[in-house]
Amino acid sequence: DPDWASYTLGVFICLSCSGIHRNIPHVSKVKSVRLDTWEDVQVEFMASRGNAIARATFESRVPPFYYRPSASDCPLLREQWIRAKYERQEFAHPERQEPYSAGYREGFLWKRGRDNGQFLSRKFVLTEREGALKYFNRSDAKEPKAVMKIEHLNATFQPAKIGHPHGLQVTYLKDNSTRNIFVYHEDGKVGAQLSTRPQPTAQACSGAEVACPGPSNADLSRNYLQEGYMEKTGPKVGMGPRLQDQVAHRGRRGLGPTCALTPTCALTPQQTEGFRKRWFTMDDRRLMYFKDPLDAFARGEVFIGSRESGYTVLDGLPPSTQGHHWPHGITIVTPERRFLLACETESEQRAWMEALRKVVDRPML
Repeated sequence: DPDWASYTLGVFICLSCSGIHRNIPHVSKVKSVRLDTWEDVQVEFMASRGNAIARATFESRVPPFYYRPSASDCPLLREQWIRAKYERQEFAHPERQEPYSAGYREGFLWKRGRDNGQFLSRKFVLTEREGALKYFNRSDAKEPKAVMKIEHLNATFQPAKIGHPHGLQVTYLKDNSTRNIFVYHEDGKVGAQLSTRPQPTAQACSGAEVACPGPSNADLSRNYLQEGYMEKTGPKVGMGPRLQDQVAHRGRRGLGPTCALTPTCALTPQQTEGFRKRWFTMDDRRLMYFKDPLDAFARGEVFIGSRESGYTVLDGLPPSTQGHHWPHGITIVTPERRFLLACETESEQRAWMEALRKVVDRPML
């Protein structure tokens, strides 16, 4: 239950949001529900208002594509939502909103170099007609360095990873593989709008507040399900002679090869390479791993299907597994092979297991 309240707005708020409200004292004044002294007139005002009435007043005209942050979202997203809602009152007065469907925006973001790690100013262009976000190495360049199709693009806040409070990771597909670019803008409002979902990818970086033009139902930005370091074995999988004989024997009997689907499955792969520490990112059904969190390209990707398709997630590693430094294992079983992973702490293992099992338990569309 919320332990704080804005006695000028008439809303109850959580501890985290109370700090944001304190940063806009000309709009919102905050008191503790339990610890502070309340005047009768303040109590009467709170009783006459409340969160439901405030939502009806301050959220009456929220654009359908505007993302409403949750408690788990980063502070900057929540701050910009609160400022837009109460300070700028954009959702009560549509004329105060930027033309979200302008269809074209261009401006500049600081982009991290792939090789040297330096952030340099780069021109970005968002165009509805082409359905793309483009960036240019020079402001006068005629051809873009990269063209990111909106339908394959994701933008999420990554302040800790990038080292800037407004840092964004933009992920898109290039030649059927995942590519990352890391950018920031000094104005937090720009980054908040760029990562806003489901129609976020925009604010084409000029400092103007704008959401991405295009289909209103496009899911263009989403939080990663899980990120962090794990140990993994190499990609090679071997089968011993006895196992090969088993597969051939089953084939001759018309049973087909035994699949690596359950802990008792005959096709248990032999471990052929040692464990290496890698940065993993779980993006919907794609489990990607990188040597470094700021790598531009994933070293590998594993598709995580549904349980009905032969995928499952097991607690621990096969007894014969060797070479892992971290004790808390995870085995991902796919129709083709098993992927062996290890986490440093039990809490990290539980978080990864929960994220992976949620994906496996979700039917394929």
